[in-house]
Amino acid sequence: MRNGKRLTWDWEEFASPDFGRHDRNGVPEVILSDRKTVEQSVAIARAFLERTGRAILSRVGPELEVRLRDEFAGTAELDWQPRCRCAVLRAAGAAARPWAATPAPTGGRVGILTAGTSDIPAAEEAAMVAREMGCEVFTATDLGVAGLHRLIEPLRGMLEERGVDVLVVAAGMDGALPSVVAGLATVPVIGLPTSVGYGHGGRGEAALSAMLQSGAPGLCVVNIDNGVGAGGVAGMIANRAARGREPGHAHRPAAHPSPARKPPSRRPQNLPPRTAS
Repeated sequence: MRNGKRLTWDWEEFASPDFGRHDRNGVPEVILSDRKTVEQSVAIARAFLERTGRAILSRVGPELEVRLRDEFAGTAELDWQPRCRCAVLRAAGAAARPWAATPAPTGGRVGILTAGTSDIPAAEEAAMVAREMGCEVFTATDLGVAGLHRLIEPLRGMLEERGVDVLVVAAGMDGALPSVVAGLATVPVIGLPTSVGYGHGGRGEAALSAMLQSGAPGLCVVNIDNGVGAGGVAGMIANRAARGREPGHAHRPAAHPSPARKPPSRRPQNLPPRTAS
């Protein structure tokens, strides 16, 4: 207590953090901060640092940002990402765990494209999560359908030169870019609708509807502004693909076509054979 105010909180009073999620399925838990009090967010972050050596927070408000810098100065390193307002805390010194440092590269490769500059915050959330899963992330921005010629070279580079395993495409407004990319790409595409837009269908509703109604195969869609979800799915796909590239990885060989056979007769079996007329 200081001046009658409580300085620390027991996270068990209001949360049940999933400390083992990253070890269990490869996707770390992210503390969604914009619906929690500053005290709650700090307490949960402290619990993750103590248990795992790392705490990841999304949608961090200005007050919480200041508090994180003050609260964990000297005990944790802060990786602050201002465009998406995400924070990654890593335990420093003797408190660090082996997995608290920058995640070891997995070999997974994730490409992230945005239709506009305004879509970058959601895309940065996805990039942050994919990186925390050990993936290498490549980004290209402002490639929307209003100037579709801008898409060709970045997309070709990601598919042919970078060899990405999956693409995340963030778009607001009409939400058309993910469908275009899915129609061209040879890897899975994750559509990330953003709340960019105004008037009828604004705030991402038209973008989400357009992506859900897409006729392009290979496109899956997350909810509006769900960069964390998009990054988690992308990281899982990329890391699975990377494991398949490892030497000695057991895989099922491609099926070979059977020897050509004479197709069966479509003539009913109970009819007499045809005779020449």
